[in-house]
Amino acid sequence: MNNFGIIVAENEECKAIIDVLEKINIKKIYDLEFVLGIINNVNIVLVKSGVGKVNAARTTQILIDNFDIDFILNVGSAGSINDELDIGDVIVASRVVQHDFDVTAFGREKGFIPDVGKYFICNEVFVNKLINLNIANIKLKSGVVASGDQFILDVKVKDNIVSEFGADCVEMEGAAVAQVCYMSNKPFCIIRSISDKPNGNNHIDFNEFLKLASKNCAKIVYELSKNM
Repeated sequence: MNNFGIIVAENEECKAIIDVLEKINIKKIYDLEFVLGIINNVNIVLVKSGVGKVNAARTTQILIDNFDIDFILNVGSAGSINDELDIGDVIVASRVVQHDFDVTAFGREKGFIPDVGKYFICNEVFVNKLINLNIANIKLKSGVVASGDQFILDVKVKDNIVSEFGADCVEMEGAAVAQVCYMSNKPFCIIRSISDKPNGNNHIDFNEFLKLASKNCAKIVYELSKNM
C-alpha cells in the first residue's frame, strides 16, 4: 500500500480532503495536527502547514521525520500570471522556483539557491499520472509554479516573474515544500488551483473560490489514489 503525505495551507483545503478520508485518526506533533486515513487503499497523512515558506518547510520536514511517507503532494490555490489560465484551472507543476530568493549580487541568477540550484523538478511519473486524470469540470495543465513570501497584486511584479522564471502562477508555499523534499530525497508534486487572473477581473470572491479550489484538490487526490 502506498503512503502519501498531503500538505495544505488553509482550513478549507484540509476539510475538503478529510471529507473523502476513511478510518481517520489524529496525531499531534508540536502545534500541528496530522490526520491519518485511507483513500482508495492509499494511506494518507494530511497536515495543514499554515501560510508561507517557513511554515511549509517546517511542516514538510516534521512530516518526513515522523511518518513512513513514499510521496508528498502539496495542494492549494495560486494567482495566475498566464493569460491562458482561467479561474478554477489547475496547474500540475513540472518544476517550482522561489521567485523572491535573490543572490544576484554574487553573480547568480534570481531564484538560484547556493548548493541547491534554481528549479526543483517534480516527480515525472506522478506529474504524468496527474495530467492524464479525467475529472469532470477540472482542466489540468502542466506548468511552472513560483513561490514567495508575498501576496502579489502588482501586474508589473507578475510580469517580471514571468520573464525571469517562465512561471504560470504564483503562491507562497510550493517551492519550500519542494526544497525540503529534494534535500530529504522524497518524491513530490505541487498542485495549484487558479484563484485570480493577471488582469484582476475576478468574477467570484475569495471565499467562494477557496471552496471551489478545495473541492477540486480533494477530487484530484481522490482520483489520483484510484490510479495507484
